[in-house]
Amino acid sequence: MDLIALPVLDDNYVWLLADGDRAWAVDPGAAVPVLEALHALGWKLAGILVTHHHADHVGGVAQLHAATGAIVYGPAQETIPEPYQPLLGGETVQVLDVPWRVMAVPGHTAGHLAYYGQPPHEAPILFCGDTLFSAGCGRLFEGTAAQMQASLDALAALPGATRVCCAHEYTQSNLRFARALEPDNAAIAQHIAWCDAQRAQGLPTLPSTLALERRINPFLRTREPAVIAAVRAHCNTQAGASTNLSNATAVLAALREWKNTYA
Repeated sequence: MDLIALPVLDDNYVWLLADGDRAWAVDPGAAVPVLEALHALGWKLAGILVTHHHADHVGGVAQLHAATGAIVYGPAQETIPEPYQPLLGGETVQVLDVPWRVMAVPGHTAGHLAYYGQPPHEAPILFCGDTLFSAGCGRLFEGTAAQMQASLDALAALPGATRVCCAHEYTQSNLRFARALEPDNAAIAQHIAWCDAQRAQGLPTLPSTLALERRINPFLRTREPAVIAAVRAHCNTQAGASTNLSNATAVLAALREWKNTYA
């Protein structure tokens, strides 16, 4: 299958997955770039996967459906442009003749979904929206830290070869934060160099892999002593910050608050 990260808006990616001339789009925040890419590639849009309701993920859905008749799948608990097939998580949907597991991953939003599939003879693919970023995770706009921790644990349990198709080009800024937490983590330093080279050529840093994310992503490392120690040290410098870091959820909550204000 062909897998393309199509840049749209400021820093979003619409993921295009195709088999022959049939294509699916994931989180189309804008329609025109998708239609232009489909025309250039000679692909016909068969379907759309939506991970959550934010405008930069659904802004192009209605126009794309009107132009192509593509079927739309999205979270049942969120407001998605109609018509669409509502999903709660736990279902299986067919995309390009491959069964895709629908995963409920709340935290960033209340009904956030992820889609996991394994094309024949290829590494698995994860469309994770804004739940998991390379070296980061989404802000907790509607969900709780406990929900996000459970969601990230579920994603981290997928095979290491899984291609992580996040929806934003946030990798370099996330890696700066990760390096502040673990300055001696060689995997982080190596990945910073690779990402800097990619972006200097105008290329995406995605997809990542879950094996790599387990080594560099602090939000997947909330049980690691070095991450816990860094978060505790930060909390000790902040007035009113909790230092009760007795479990991974507490570490993630403090870590997310720190990242929200990290310059």
